[in-house]
Amino acid sequence: MIYVDADACPVKAEAERVATRHGLRMALVCNGGIRPSANPLVELVIVPEGPDVADKWIAERAGAGDVVVTADIPLAAKCVAAGAQVIRHDGSALTEANIGSVLATRDLMADLRAADPFRQGGGKSFGKAERARFLDGLERAVQAAKRRTG
Repeated sequence: MIYVDADACPVKAEAERVATRHGLRMALVCNGGIRPSANPLVELVIVPEGPDVADKWIAERAGAGDVVVTADIPLAAKCVAAGAQVIRHDGSALTEANIGSVLATRDLMADLRAADPFRQGGGKSFGKAERARFLDGLERAVQAAKRRTG
């Protein structure tokens, strides 16, 4: 199963292509505003409004043999702990080996932004190269999940 934290996810279509190629079910989890896919492998899960409701839904279900696509670091940490393969939108994997430092960096940056309201991160462009890196990373994550479950 591929779980996609779908709110503001720029790679939903790419994830669907990989899921279809491998015959995997995929859940797009959001709190609304996303069109359902005609693909029978893709389920649109609309959760109630509220902080981290989609994250909690995914974290309760993801485990060994699953792949989670998210930019949310606390969600990623929970899914890694549950044994899932986790990949960010840029194609980078979050693993037991790196999730601690990624969480620490996230917390540090949040503290810096809180201390200096003028320090705001600028959004990076997301083009063909980033989508290609994501596709490559997702393919690796799916293969690793398959190996894990036999």
